[in-house]
Amino acid sequence: MAWTRRQSHLSILSFIIAVLLGPSLCSLPEKIPVAFFIFGDSTVDVGNNNYIKTVPENQAGFQPYGNNGVFGGPTGRFSDGRVIVDFIAQYAKLPNIPAFLEPSAEFVHGVNFASGGAGILPETHQNLAIDLRKQLENFEEVQRSLSEKLGDAQAEDLISNAVYFISMGSNDYMGGYVGNPLMQQSYSPQQYVGMVIGNLTNAIQGLYQKGARKFGFLGLSPLGCLPALRAVNPNPNNNEGGCFEDASALAQAHNGAISTVLRSLEHHLKGFKHANSNFYNWLADRMINPAKYGFKEGVVACCGTGPFKGTYSCGGTRTVKEFELCDSPKSHVWWDSFHPTEGIHEQFALELWGGAPQDVGPYNLEALFNNDLGTTIADIVDKDVDATI
Repeated sequence: MAWTRRQSHLSILSFIIAVLLGPSLCSLPEKIPVAFFIFGDSTVDVGNNNYIKTVPENQAGFQPYGNNGVFGGPTGRFSDGRVIVDFIAQYAKLPNIPAFLEPSAEFVHGVNFASGGAGILPETHQNLAIDLRKQLENFEEVQRSLSEKLGDAQAEDLISNAVYFISMGSNDYMGGYVGNPLMQQSYSPQQYVGMVIGNLTNAIQGLYQKGARKFGFLGLSPLGCLPALRAVNPNPNNNEGGCFEDASALAQAHNGAISTVLRSLEHHLKGFKHANSNFYNWLADRMINPAKYGFKEGVVACCGTGPFKGTYSCGGTRTVKEFELCDSPKSHVWWDSFHPTEGIHEQFALELWGGAPQDVGPYNLEALFNNDLGTTIADIVDKDVDATI
């Protein structure tokens, strides 16, 4: 018995020493990473369209896509390498987030539901992409899977603490409106933007009702300045740089409207937090002043053919088979007729991740992932407004 008591005393002494010396001897449980759920179009598709029946224009699982060697070849990403959500996952210390349709994909760190060609409206590229409504249905399937795997309580914690990233809308305006005379006859630009924004707002509120609280958004770029739209601009000499102003105006209207909606949701939905930024001006400056940001060419795409390489022929599998490929994608803002290079994706991921409040707000993504959600200037203003009512 004496030996047993001595052994017990030694065990207690060892425990006390370990506590005093800290984590070097006493290991603590690691912080569980925040999951990452992604909804969108080709800007953030990581391969879902490899698994659906669609047209070559909505696919990127062939050379020279992915030619910078990061993934060893094409993956379905519409880039020479990584896209913005790959970098965000890296900054959040997460593995690459898998495509929802990827066989045997694990969902505990999050899922990517995005689909090249997809729209906020189900009519956009209907039956050729996974639209936002269907992506939300796929999210519900993931919720059920997580509940079965983790149990209801832990799955609910994962869902409520996750970050939800939405990058979508370009296809609704380019193909759904600018390229659709019937829609133009049926709706004014203002009515159409209102319809798109209404559907997006319903989707955000739907995710909130399912437990989502933290959101990140990639706004629309100057759509009329994409190489593809510069190439088909009906009035190329009427504006600086050949941009198709009607398309860019729709993007600006969309960005302004969703910013207003997000501020309203932050005020009215308890716990709703978001990161948003001015992607339109951010990308426009890189097109106008590429050297300022480490690029040489801000207007002409690296891969394609025709004026600005705006004919969407990269890879030779689409309607036009001939294409040219630049020697250095790193020197270009644009990879193909519609999509930027990995360098642009990385720079904007850094901006969204750690940008200052005046550039990314009211929170940046780092704050959302780390739950660093203290009081913002917007919160103070809202309280002051409430006090005066």
